Amino acid sequence: MTTPTRRQLWLRRQRRRAVLIATVSTVATATGLWLLITSASGWPSFRALFFDGERFRNDFPELLGYLWIDVKLFLQCAPFILLWGLVLALCRNTRNPALFPVRVFAAAYTDFFRGVPVILTIYLVGFGMPKFTKEWGEFHILGFGGAWNSPYLWGPIALILAYSAYVGEVFRSGIEGVHESQRAGARSLGLSHGQTMRFVVLPQAGRRVVPPLMNDMLSLQKDVALLSLLGPIEVFRRATSIKDRTLNFTPLVAAALIFLLLTIPETRLVDWYAARQRRRTSGSVVA
Repeated sequence: MTTPTRRQLWLRRQRRRAVLIATVSTVATATGLWLLITSASGWPSFRALFFDGERFRNDFPELLGYLWIDVKLFLQCAPFILLWGLVLALCRNTRNPALFPVRVFAAAYTDFFRGVPVILTIYLVGFGMPKFTKEWGEFHILGFGGAWNSPYLWGPIALILAYSAYVGEVFRSGIEGVHESQRAGARSLGLSHGQTMRFVVLPQAGRRVVPPLMNDMLSLQKDVALLSLLGPIEVFRRATSIKDRTLNFTPLVAAALIFLLLTIPETRLVDWYAARQRRRTSGSVVA
């Protein structure tokens, strides 16, 4: 077992001192804010409206039971978004002159769906398309089944259309971030363009884009709640119905807490992976 150097001992003391100062300052700030807020004259009314303990205990378990609807909708969207986003990125990066119309289509598609608000896309697809699909029979996807004019079909399609434009740009940035020398080296080995993309460019681009893709999936997990506008009863819609019945906003606070319990671990996972990638690619040694 090696003996720590003087610099390592000094760095340890500095880290402990920084942690102690940060802890004390955080506790002091939180205590001050709590005393300031609770001493305000309107605090009792605010607490009764937003933080009713009895209302929270009654509604939180019920709302938690609707979370699986959000998760299933997310699982229904995510694979298709990643696949279609990758196709769009490959279309935009094609260098074959004969495929120039495909490149134009991918660019126009990306510009359109990145420029239109997601909620507007949901309205257009979710309320518009069912008008033309009343007689198309039934579908069954990931446990959801029903008529082709069902919001459980067109709602996810709207999210797929919107989010694939963002994911496609993430993939494209990763592909373009691979140095041209990698392509040149692959061509010198006799690889075709398709083989170069498959075996050289995409594996390197994939590692680069994991953190931003994870952020997009995190946003998707939250935006699934927008599909409640089309009728599906999930956490947000159920919380809204309880709020309308009780005239109390505590159910919405409980719904926000449920989404936080789902997204904060995902956020920390993204931060951990991004830091890990920086350590692996920067060449620096963390003390």
